[in-house]
Amino acid sequence: MRYELMLPHQIRKAIAENWPVALPLGVLEYHGEHMAVGMDTLAVIKMLELFEKERDIVILPPFYYGAASYAVAAPEGSGSVQVGGNALASFGEELFYSLLRIGFRNIHAIIHHQTENFAAGMPTDLAFKTAGRQAIFRFLEKERGEGWWGSEAMASYYAEHAEGGNFFNWVQVHPLMSAAMKYPFDHAGIGETSLMLALCPEAVDASHFEDNKSWYTATAKDASAELGQKGVAMIMDHLRATLLA
Repeated sequence: MRYELMLPHQIRKAIAENWPVALPLGVLEYHGEHMAVGMDTLAVIKMLELFEKERDIVILPPFYYGAASYAVAAPEGSGSVQVGGNALASFGEELFYSLLRIGFRNIHAIIHHQTENFAAGMPTDLAFKTAGRQAIFRFLEKERGEGWWGSEAMASYYAEHAEGGNFFNWVQVHPLMSAAMKYPFDHAGIGETSLMLALCPEAVDASHFEDNKSWYTATAKDASAELGQKGVAMIMDHLRATLLA
């Protein structure tokens, strides 16, 4: 369900049944002359909408204003919007803390931007990972007081942690595409363009393929909805494993 459309009794049901709460997280960034600047975020939104057809899930309003950087293109006339990691971390902490206060304990931010480096981290995902940890510590200290971890009530912490009971999993950040996925990972090339043709074809205009002059868009003209659908199937498997774990 779209969070902004939920009524209080539906929110309480989602809390009681521990539904996944998903934040589509992304950027507005130049993706060649043929593709919409919101591609990274649109891919997450559209995939979560497909996932929602299989499973009860809360989909938060998407956050488009991540750290795009100007590494691909200067912003003038290209459309890239850059918000730095420090600002994102502050925003993310407040957002996650509020969701914890509401009662959610199964919160996930899903990102498709610079995630080829997800293990090491890049500005947007690092900011929201930090934000999640900070929000959890802040929430636990508010609820349990200072010294909460050292109290006798936490004596079984390590045993429970080994069994998978970990309150630091209340907020997690995941890439839309896993590193093991056998699908072309690129920027505005055949992989991303195909994904958009399958998920959001209005975000691609094939008449502008020839306007591209950059190395990273060279394969875009070879994109197809058929290849994109293969990617969609792989991502669905990844989301099932991630959100239903």
